[in-house]
Amino acid sequence: MLAALDISTSALVAQRTRLNAIASNIANISTTHNEEGERVPYQPRFVIFQTDDNLGERPGTAGVKVSSVETAELDPLWKYQPSHPDALQDGDRKGYVAYPNIDLTAEFVDSLEATRAYEANIGVIEVTKELAVQTLKILA
Repeated sequence: MLAALDISTSALVAQRTRLNAIASNIANISTTHNEEGERVPYQPRFVIFQTDDNLGERPGTAGVKVSSVETAELDPLWKYQPSHPDALQDGDRKGYVAYPNIDLTAEFVDSLEATRAYEANIGVIEVTKELAVQTLKILA
């Protein structure tokens, strides 16, 4: 029964990491320069999961863990805003500002999916706890 808790807990941690990456993407949707002040737009992050075979007691059971948090190397979205402080001052794109290539709709859908997975694993934990309580009542 503890393995079920471990597996669901691993999923909670993984989905929390995914939600943090999504929140970072949404928060930086208008970030046009990096910390050093260079005109480099924010690059969206995404989380890679992998199975964690160390958590399952029986064959075919496994938890999940975050393999890595990757950065998407996407071309920026260019918007003509000549008065913007980060607008290019010369070249073919003079007056254009490079914005992160983040699809807000996709980010919201991903956040809903991660939230549902998080809630489902909380449900599994609650059912597992209830089974343990009922087992103890039977044994007592």
